[in-house]
Amino acid sequence: MCPQEVIIIGGLGNGTVIAQAIEHSRINGGCNLRVAGFMSDREAIGSSIEGFPVMGKTNATTIQDLTNKGYKFIYTVLRIDGQIERVNLFGDLGLRDDNLVSFIHPSAYVAPDVICDPGVIIMPMVMISSHAHLNRGCIVMVGSSIGHNTELGEFTHVAAQAVVGAYIKTGTGVHIGLNSTIRENLVIGDYATLGMGSVLTKNIGASEIWVGNPARFLRMAK
Repeated sequence: MCPQEVIIIGGLGNGTVIAQAIEHSRINGGCNLRVAGFMSDREAIGSSIEGFPVMGKTNATTIQDLTNKGYKFIYTVLRIDGQIERVNLFGDLGLRDDNLVSFIHPSAYVAPDVICDPGVIIMPMVMISSHAHLNRGCIVMVGSSIGHNTELGEFTHVAAQAVVGAYIKTGTGVHIGLNSTIRENLVIGDYATLGMGSVLTKNIGASEIWVGNPARFLRMAK
């Protein structure tokens, strides 16, 4: 069976590391996806991003044109302290569940009863325990751990090496920073951010930014 051609919406950073993880998995027989290229507003159409062609600008017209040609999409746009804009852009593009693809790297452990909604990305060496639920567009980066009975809200981004405890519930557009740790039984509100290396022991309200060990409120998101 021919691989499904996918286009990554994004660029250097999340987009390129996810592209390479997909290619690694495809070459080694772990998935039936092939990265065709990128949609990006920062690079000229016809140029390349780390060897992958830029196939269009980030707008709904391009999405529709490429959908008609049989492509599927992975949404990797991330702007820390700008998660509302990231989520709004997804809506503006008119992306639907049926033109998103999910990707689970074969080196990840995902318990059999985990629920992954469309557009979820799970990178190498991730561990996701039983009865977790990852809503649409969640990205869990390399080496992270998600505890049992945890629910990640839509477009939650878990940076590399983060440890998310059990019975955690995050809202929409949450960012969990690099190498941070979250105690079990906490709630993190919509568009909140936990800074890198932080240790969270309390709930975080919507749009709040917390940092440190133990993590404390820093400021509201812009």
